[in-house]
Amino acid sequence: MHKTPISLASGYGNFVVPAAATRAATDLLGSGLLEVLPAAGSEALRTALVAPARPAGAGPLSADNVVITPGAKAALFALLKTVLRPGDEVLLPTPNWFGFAALVEQAGGTLRTLPLDPADDYALRPDQLRAALSDRTRVLLFSNPNNPSGRLYRRPELAGWLTVTRDFPDLFVLSDEIYNLINFEAEPTPSLLDFPDPHGRHLVVNGFSKSLALIGWGAGYLVAPAAVARACAEWQHATGCAVPAPTQTAALAVTRQAPAIAAELLAQLRPNRARLLDFLAAQAAIPPALPTATYYAYPDLRAYLRPDLPPAEAAAGLLNRLRQAGVDVVDGTGCGTPGFARISYAVSEADLTEALRRLGGVLGGANG
Repeated sequence: MHKTPISLASGYGNFVVPAAATRAATDLLGSGLLEVLPAAGSEALRTALVAPARPAGAGPLSADNVVITPGAKAALFALLKTVLRPGDEVLLPTPNWFGFAALVEQAGGTLRTLPLDPADDYALRPDQLRAALSDRTRVLLFSNPNNPSGRLYRRPELAGWLTVTRDFPDLFVLSDEIYNLINFEAEPTPSLLDFPDPHGRHLVVNGFSKSLALIGWGAGYLVAPAAVARACAEWQHATGCAVPAPTQTAALAVTRQAPAIAAELLAQLRPNRARLLDFLAAQAAIPPALPTATYYAYPDLRAYLRPDLPPAEAAAGLLNRLRQAGVDVVDGTGCGTPGFARISYAVSEADLTEALRRLGGVLGGANG
């Protein structure tokens, strides 16, 4: 019998748009006056984004360091297009988001991956990072919290990396922090903006769709040294236009209520998070792993792969069997780790419960 497919592959949650965002955008539209904003974005929104207190020693920030973009991908592309030169490499620790490769290629760079060990909880040691950097490395790109693994890199780890990157004054460090508030630990997610930036080389990308539930509104932003931000704004002006005022007004509303909105999302996600992690823990062939952030799990399914096939081919076969059973997940091959799968639990309880039942049926007979 045909089964209605259930997707646990989407990068977007099943979140309701916050009332503050809807109200702010509706009020603006009702006024009949829509301002055409500067390419860099609304000064009020840009100022609000850098207003939160940061640790002592962090570099000063103002609205001049921020550009509002039509989504976080646009922010990533603008930064990469601005800083990359012909022949430059982007170093990407993996696993990481599958979309980075196309963005780097379209921006004219060459992607080089640095595989991290799941047995070591994807730790990146400073000496390992130093050995991977070369004269051609222009950008160190990472996501924190990590997509797909849900790994949260803590402040001492970032500090260790930056002791290395400071020895490479032409190197940019680019942190994708779009899941920063989807964090189930008491310790906040550290930002690259929390650290001194002696060479003016720290770049951050974020948005509003993951941690603040503005799904489908098409708003993201970048934070960069003023000269880089200005170049990104000029490029955005030359190739497009500013993000529309109603969207920026909604983004400002959720920014002002960010802690409360994020707390509601975490409360919504916790029951499904427990369901998925309990299911995975009950599978003897799946090594233990506890994601501390994002709304994904990233289980190691290599025990279920056909050993006579190359890993990527065997992984594709397993995911095809899952798809035939009515469950869609993200193939870890695209994230740099064939045999793993990114599974979202930001879905309804009913969908997750049924999807796990189907998943269990496939894994129970995967090698049969």
